[in-house]
Amino acid sequence: MLFPIDTAAVIRDGGAVGRSPADLHEAVAWWLGACHVATQRTSVMAVAHDGHPVSRRFADSLLSGAINAEHYACLVRDLGIQSEETLVQALTAGAIPGAYLTADGEATNCLIRITLYDRRAVPVDEETGLAEVRRRIAEDRVPIPVNARSKGRVVRTLGDHGEEATP
Repeated sequence: MLFPIDTAAVIRDGGAVGRSPADLHEAVAWWLGACHVATQRTSVMAVAHDGHPVSRRFADSLLSGAINAEHYACLVRDLGIQSEETLVQALTAGAIPGAYLTADGEATNCLIRITLYDRRAVPVDEETGLAEVRRRIAEDRVPIPVNARSKGRVVRTLGDHGEEATP
């Protein structure tokens, strides 16, 4: 990772938590997205955030990482601004993993929390993927696509109007 982080300190409690930019930066979200897809071995997941400008930036980075995970060609459903409860309902209905991002504070000293969920819509713990995500990031194991066909795509959910693929 270009700007290393203290993985043991920030990758905990079901995902990652820390101050941006001191503890976490947007590249960490990319890594979390890619590693979460790889450790959950999924080809579909959903992501939502609270609408804060910082969580929105981190969500965009996480989406980019999730579509660039090894051979999974993951279809990532970008739910945009939603409550965590709404995301959990979507995960439960689809039996898919996901991520929820929140931020609190000013852009220069913002507490960011990225919660990773498994297929049961439960935050991941050490046994269900968090330890593996932390290890991959600490060892700088880039989970990039193995070939062009392996790259996934983001689909933005447009409420009752369906979905729109993003390039």
